[in-house]
Amino acid sequence: MARPLTRGRGAVPDAEWESPEAPSPFMSVKEVAEYLRLNTKKVYALVGEGQIPATKVTGKWLFPRKLVDQWLMETSHGGLLTDRLVITGSDDPLLRRAVMRLVRELEGHAVIGYTVAGTQLGLSLLARHRVDVCGVRWGPAGESGHRHAALVQQYPPHKSWVLVRAFTRERGLMVGADFDYVGDLSGLFRSGVRWAMRPDTASADRHLRELCATYDFDPAKLRVVRTVESEREAASMLARQQADVSPGSHAVAREFGLDFIPLDWEAYDFALDRGVYFRTLFQRFVETLKSEDCQRFARSLGGYDFQQCGQIIWSD
Repeated sequence: MARPLTRGRGAVPDAEWESPEAPSPFMSVKEVAEYLRLNTKKVYALVGEGQIPATKVTGKWLFPRKLVDQWLMETSHGGLLTDRLVITGSDDPLLRRAVMRLVRELEGHAVIGYTVAGTQLGLSLLARHRVDVCGVRWGPAGESGHRHAALVQQYPPHKSWVLVRAFTRERGLMVGADFDYVGDLSGLFRSGVRWAMRPDTASADRHLRELCATYDFDPAKLRVVRTVESEREAASMLARQQADVSPGSHAVAREFGLDFIPLDWEAYDFALDRGVYFRTLFQRFVETLKSEDCQRFARSLGGYDFQQCGQIIWSD
């Protein structure tokens, strides 16, 4: 009878032994090209566009096998992640309302996430396939056609993106109810006025800088008491009398019982991949924005217009 095989002292247990044919967790350019049935030139193009997960080690590109598989699933039309929708970008109270309403309707059959990151950071997350949709607002509504298109084209994956109109909304300056405002905008730039500001990657910061340029005022001279991450955080500061003025929308000012100085209207658009646009979950989300419940909520806040809601306004 054959004797059972034994190992000497310090031998590695069976569970830790790997088959010599086990694939490496990382692939080279040539290997990933064979894996995806592409030529290496196309692989380098995908890396340059930031579309495929890769890392550079000592001058050579390596591709994590698990992340490449995940990337294939996430970018597949009708793939495994059609029951997930992650939204980021600019803040808006109606958007929050629509997300919460749809979550309740779905009753746990799908996941919808919404986190505020600002327009530019949100687009960076979209370009790295970390989110599915980014809310974009970058200038007055009349200029949004070319401003939004020019902005998204700064990100390599934009060739597969579309811009979908959500709504237009009134923007301006939110003012604390107890702040003594006499009707002259130039008075808001005096030294004693306390401002709650947004990060320089947010559209509200760009809007304020354009306003300062109109009045020939250096924004660096504003008395900034805090830089906040969202309009609602700024409005909360104004409501608690911790600041006097902040750029924001009519809707958020009304939500927090603040005074509002209207300046113009801006477009709020969704940037997303074409594959995500055709997901049933995204289409349901757009229909939720159009629902009577959301429309009634929008009317209660004021400052919204839905004439182009759901329309594709740009595609490369």
